[in-house]
Amino acid sequence: MSFSGRRFSTTKDPNSSELSSSIHRLFRSAHEGHRLHAGLDPSRGSTGVVWCTERANEYGFQDNPSDWCNLGQGAPEAGDEIEGSFQRPKHVEVSTGAREYGPTAGIKPLRVAIANLYNTHHRRGKESQYSWKNVCVVPGGRSGLIRIAAVLNNAYLGFFIPDYTAYNEMLSLFRNFAAIPSPLSHDDGYHIHPDKIAEEISRGTSVILTSNPRNPTGQVVANPVLSQIQDICRDRATLIMDEFYGGYNYKTDCDGTTISAAENVQNVNEDDVLIIDGLTKRFRLPGWRVAWILGPEDFIKAIGSCGSYLDGGTNVPFQEAAIPMLEPDKVRKEMQALQTHFKRKRDYVLARLREIGFEIQHVPDSTFYIWLDLSNLPVEINDGLNFFQKCLEEHVIVVPGE
Repeated sequence: MSFSGRRFSTTKDPNSSELSSSIHRLFRSAHEGHRLHAGLDPSRGSTGVVWCTERANEYGFQDNPSDWCNLGQGAPEAGDEIEGSFQRPKHVEVSTGAREYGPTAGIKPLRVAIANLYNTHHRRGKESQYSWKNVCVVPGGRSGLIRIAAVLNNAYLGFFIPDYTAYNEMLSLFRNFAAIPSPLSHDDGYHIHPDKIAEEISRGTSVILTSNPRNPTGQVVANPVLSQIQDICRDRATLIMDEFYGGYNYKTDCDGTTISAAENVQNVNEDDVLIIDGLTKRFRLPGWRVAWILGPEDFIKAIGSCGSYLDGGTNVPFQEAAIPMLEPDKVRKEMQALQTHFKRKRDYVLARLREIGFEIQHVPDSTFYIWLDLSNLPVEINDGLNFFQKCLEEHVIVVPGE
């Protein structure tokens, strides 16, 4: 759950409220760095959710996590209690072949299963179909994004704010492209519109990265708007779609429908659309570190190859264990159970927030995040960092919008 009031500061210098706040001073000092070590960039030592967890540990979270309400990490529950959900493996068989180094693009049977899943759910009746050569298996979503970044040419890459916090840190590591953040408007719920995409392309952006459904606003770009965006990008820009929350879709009566740009791809080897997803979120297996990228064969070949010098590839036994999970009918039923469960949780949390006195301006129609406006709270807690600090005192972890 992400919380946002106004921005960290609307001027170059902190205002009086921020200057008098210990958590604001701590936040700033974390990004200024600490004791210097040769070769160390100290600003990398504490970022994003890690910084929030470190602050919670100072209040005892690490010692007694069961006494806390942790709303600060983007992870679904990984147990077997969700009604209608299939049982996750408790043991994984390790074949003789799985003891060897695996292909850096993933084992072929899993790549075949992933291609079949997308063709069944999103490309039924279309002439152009994904094959295993359109799939690269990667050890988690961030590794997948890093691989994609590694194969991009000299380009302007546009991404939107607010979005997944790791984008900024990750993109800053690369020198083969320039990453340009573009703010979205609060007034229309931070939606991405086709006109916004056209504007980005017109000013020279040739790669666009976005999560969809969107982290942390909980909004999804669905058809026909999604199709219009892809039409604008076709032959003009590479579109990278982070679809890890595609299963958390509450717009279709929890019928198991997932949201994916794969539905609007005209030719799987010509449309410059890269889709990244995995077992992490919608299969509730973040510890397995099994994810995948779909895209044109030329891209996938390069993305698979660069795994040899970036991450070494994905754990082979878990790849083998993932194959039976991806049977299309099984996945559809799993998504129905997931959507029903998490929509119920969303509705409960929103109702309680309204009872407490929060104004909910933009109800999330996907994901498990709420981008909450704090501006109507007392001045002492009407910005993200001070609210975060007070929540820690109550053993509750949230993520400040700053």
